[in-house]
Amino acid sequence: MTLNGATILITGGSGFFAQHFVRYVLDHHHPHSIRLYSRSEAVQAALQARYDDHRLRFLIGDVRDAERLSLACRGADYAVHAAALKRVETCEADPNEAVLTNVLGTMHMARACLERGVQKAVFLSTDKAASPCTLYGATKLCAERLWVQSNSYSAGTKTQFVATRYGNVLGSTGSVVPVWREQARTGTISMSDPTVSRFWMAPADAVALVDCALQTANPGEVLIPKCGAATLGWLKEAVAPEAHIRLTGFRPGEKQHETLISDDETRYAEDCGTHWVLQPVTTTWTTAPLDLPTLIEPYYSDTAPQLTVAQLREMIA
Repeated sequence: MTLNGATILITGGSGFFAQHFVRYVLDHHHPHSIRLYSRSEAVQAALQARYDDHRLRFLIGDVRDAERLSLACRGADYAVHAAALKRVETCEADPNEAVLTNVLGTMHMARACLERGVQKAVFLSTDKAASPCTLYGATKLCAERLWVQSNSYSAGTKTQFVATRYGNVLGSTGSVVPVWREQARTGTISMSDPTVSRFWMAPADAVALVDCALQTANPGEVLIPKCGAATLGWLKEAVAPEAHIRLTGFRPGEKQHETLISDDETRYAEDCGTHWVLQPVTTTWTTAPLDLPTLIEPYYSDTAPQLTVAQLREMIA
């Protein structure tokens, strides 16, 4: 599969991932056009001034608006669904909004891809969807399953639904790195507990995984990278080594350690070298029997390969 000459739609088009993905596609492929679909008029205007590329199309719209989303998908060859409410505390405080955007919006996007004949559509999931204990994680798990099982509706058509699932992207909007950098000016940064561990990825690795999903994934598969992990204490040494720590305690639903592949999912996970492929639990869109891969171990952030301070600094740069 090639993105050369293709039209690509990205929801959440004003976001951190979309900006890196656009740069990657423009540098490594020759698309006909890239449509950036989002609600942020101000950010879109800033991006339009920054890129000044005739191949970019800026579309104002909300994934909650099914009719507008379907119109945006018209003529698109590929789609990347990155739009979501991502802050754990926001989703806990406004659960209705989280469900409307993360679940209903994903259903709208899947339906729009079906209606408009998009060839392949990638959903961006998160480690919070594995064994979720927050509303954000629960909405992403629901959206991930909804997306994968949309292949049942597309059976007999050219539309394929695949997904990626990964951890925290260093430097992304609202993430701990920019927050700590701002706090470090005062000499003190806040964290729940320095022993908390998380999965960390560089933006380029997140983009490459989505490109891999577009190029290689089969319908219903979820691609999971073998990303390293580190504690908040180690990350602090990479970001603000001179700053003091103010402990805030755990937020509601916050885990001590994160999960990328749960115990129950190991039966469906296949080792593909640089990443795992999580096979769908059921494949009603095909008559082929489910070929269960060899069992692997669950993947937790406290037992995953640990990143050094130097590696974290390189990933952030």
